[in-house]
Amino acid sequence: MTEDRTSTSTAQALAGIRVLDLSRVLAGPWATQTLGDLGAEVIKIEKPGEGDDTRGWGPPWLADGEGRPTRESAYFLAANRNKRSVTIDMATAEGQALIRRLAQQSDVVVENFKVGGLRRYGLDAESLAALNPRLVTCSITGFGQDGPDAGRAGYDFMIQGMSGLMSVTGSPDTEPQKVGVALVDILTGLNATIAILAALEQRRRTGRGQHIDIALFDVAVASLANQALNYLVGGSAPRRLGNAHPNIVPYQAFETADGHLILAVGNDAQFARFCRLADLPELATDARFATNRDRVAHHETLIPIVADALKRQSTGEWLAMLDAAGIPAGPINTIAQAFAEPQALARGLAINLPHPLGGHAPGVRSPLRLSDSPTEEPTAPPLLGQHTDEVLATVLGLSICERQALREAGAI
Repeated sequence: MTEDRTSTSTAQALAGIRVLDLSRVLAGPWATQTLGDLGAEVIKIEKPGEGDDTRGWGPPWLADGEGRPTRESAYFLAANRNKRSVTIDMATAEGQALIRRLAQQSDVVVENFKVGGLRRYGLDAESLAALNPRLVTCSITGFGQDGPDAGRAGYDFMIQGMSGLMSVTGSPDTEPQKVGVALVDILTGLNATIAILAALEQRRRTGRGQHIDIALFDVAVASLANQALNYLVGGSAPRRLGNAHPNIVPYQAFETADGHLILAVGNDAQFARFCRLADLPELATDARFATNRDRVAHHETLIPIVADALKRQSTGEWLAMLDAAGIPAGPINTIAQAFAEPQALARGLAINLPHPLGGHAPGVRSPLRLSDSPTEEPTAPPLLGQHTDEVLATVLGLSICERQALREAGAI
């Protein structure tokens, strides 16, 4: 049974929860980073000498305090703040014993090995639950713990393709496109976080932990949202529409006199206001366009009319008028422009964290803002093995001599 580590000196929501992170790359680390943002203590187990795969996924590389490039990749920095890195070789008996001891002192274990991959080390969910019945174990895989594809490796890109997500992404005139970030990994990490929080609440009531089975494929299909239901209800597979929307019109990107903007008309009243603004008041009462149902049915006629109107003025002029009229619209920013938005600056979305190599590690602020249990200033992603001695000494009570013996055995 884990000890009560809740401290009254902190208001963070997950203070007192210890997470043992056996995951790497993105989906698992995103889940544990989110738990860390909420105040959980996250111990990241990494292979000695190598660490998380993403440590080598550069450039770009973080610069140290003197501006020299380090071997800390931007990719690793994106998903590993608020963690302590402990290097343990789980292929050794001594390393396996250390991880079991850490699991006995933890509340949550997150792993993304292939199905059955941890069983040979005695570190699978069933084995760990026998040692710590209160433990919540979350297994993240490509296809889940059962089914014909359970043994297959799963990667974001291939899952985007298999799930149907790529079939509705991109222009109808080009090949299918993946989303510009590994969105399935991110969504899987967030779904894992939700499941872990639910399991912790269940444990509070029952005293028992449980095993969570999260699959990238399941998450990707579930995240198709209205497009999945468009198929299940309508019987026809949705197709790629570029920047258009299958159920709302006009709701897409349009060219202006000097660039592009997004017009997102969400209801009939907004459409009527847009028509007046675009000097096309007759469209609002045209039977072909008066309601969204009509506009969807006659979008091939309507969209060219709207497109011609928007080309008459610049993006800036249109955005100012649309905002004043309460019509949803926005620019198509680069990532640099997004961080320069007044709203991004006001919300402090870009952060800089003091880094152990000197200087600061850039990061993106957590979007989780809780009034009574706010997130604290995060810590920078750790160096490989930075906290090995600290964790083994404070959590497991190992002496200097015991740690030295483990080093000599190649376990740490």
